Amino acid sequence: MPVTVYIPTPFRRATNDHDRVELRATTVGGLLDELERAHAGLKGLVRGQGGDVHHHVNIYVNSEAIEALQGLQTPLKDGDEVAIIPALAGGAR
Repeated sequence: MPVTVYIPTPFRRATNDHDRVELRATTVGGLLDELERAHAGLKGLVRGQGGDVHHHVNIYVNSEAIEALQGLQTPLKDGDEVAIIPALAGGAR
C-alpha cells in the first residue's frame, strides 16, 4: 500500500485535477522527489531550487506537521497520509 498525498486545490492543475495521488517513498523528501517526477508541474510550487519547502507551504504526515517530526527526513510507511497545505493570505476590506 503506497502513501496517499493530498493535493490542495491551487496545485491540482499539475495533477490533472486529482485531489489525491498515491506514491511510494521512505521519507517526506523522497516523496516530494517522486511527486515532482510524476507531476512535473508541481516542481517549484512546494519546494524552492535548494530543495527546502517554501515558507508558505506546510506539510503534514498523518495530521502532524513535519517540523514537529524530522522535517524532510521524516520516515514514511505504507498507508501514511501526507497533506500539502499552502498558506492562505490576501483579501480586501
